[in-house]
Amino acid sequence: MSLAISLKRQQDPLASGQRQLEALAQPSDLPRFEQQIEQLGINALRAERIDLLQMNLGKLCNQTCVHCHVDAGPDRREVMSRQTMEHCLKAIDQADIGTVDLTGGAPEMNPHFRWLVESLHARGRTILNRSNLTILVSPGFEDLPEFLAAHGVEIIASLPCYLEENLEAQRGAGTFGRSIEALQRLNQLGYGQPESDLRLTLVFNPRGATLPPPQEELEAAYRRELHRRYNIVFNRLYTITNMPISRFLAYLLAEGEYEAYMRRLVAAFNPAVASGVMCRTMLSVGWDGRLFDCDFNQMLDLPLEKAVPRHIADFDVAQLSRRRIITNQHCFGCTAGAGSGCQGVIEGKSA
Repeated sequence: MSLAISLKRQQDPLASGQRQLEALAQPSDLPRFEQQIEQLGINALRAERIDLLQMNLGKLCNQTCVHCHVDAGPDRREVMSRQTMEHCLKAIDQADIGTVDLTGGAPEMNPHFRWLVESLHARGRTILNRSNLTILVSPGFEDLPEFLAAHGVEIIASLPCYLEENLEAQRGAGTFGRSIEALQRLNQLGYGQPESDLRLTLVFNPRGATLPPPQEELEAAYRRELHRRYNIVFNRLYTITNMPISRFLAYLLAEGEYEAYMRRLVAAFNPAVASGVMCRTMLSVGWDGRLFDCDFNQMLDLPLEKAVPRHIADFDVAQLSRRRIITNQHCFGCTAGAGSGCQGVIEGKSA
């Protein structure tokens, strides 16, 4: 319990990352992720290219979710500056990166969010916006759905469950009704509609220390129940494994479920998905411009290997697109079962 308490947000984020890595080293009898990769005949995971730049626009959020690996919330003040965004745009131009993934926190709460979206839209990039939905119906943000639609932004929306009780257990009282309201507004604008180019993707995270059910089956259930109950439609659903880091790690430790969860992840290691993990074709930018192999490494303060640039201002596509991926025990979360990443399951996808 004392370690769980110590994992609550600290003033020094590096210290928090270090404590999390200490926790991830346990139980000590579990195989190391690096060992599992070596058994596949791979000396180390390496990037293949950079198809996607994921930008964490900050940790400020209007919600505080139990499963949040970013430890985001209304009291966070870390937000990406416009200067850092300009460095990102230069990198996107240099590497001709086609897809940009905006995340947070609630990325929409960054004061430069709209300027960034307009800049990306002018460049003809595919823009993904990871939204918690409730921000779209919050005071001061009511016109956001129209803005996103006007710029062709794909919305990837967190909706942990289509049942009110289950969703609010993860996201707080009142969040379910506001999420449904936001989805209905998006549908009215054309999002998720069969003949529309406005794409709406929903994201499921399990409640508690369990792995996600099969994505295809869950998508069918979501599609059926959301349409039957609320006349809501969407394009697809992603299932994402809860990563044993940050707020969810603290939850596991406090509930005494950490060791069982780690053993569950390791036991479900799937060699077939290891080569398709998202870090091989993407690059993550923190709110302060630091570079990481993925959003999860970012929250653990696991920087890129020393041989390559570590800040977006020093971006070099040749070096970064062939970098060695930094791994640790949390990577078992991405390789368990059908695999998991920011774009849902890995099984059946090409790297």
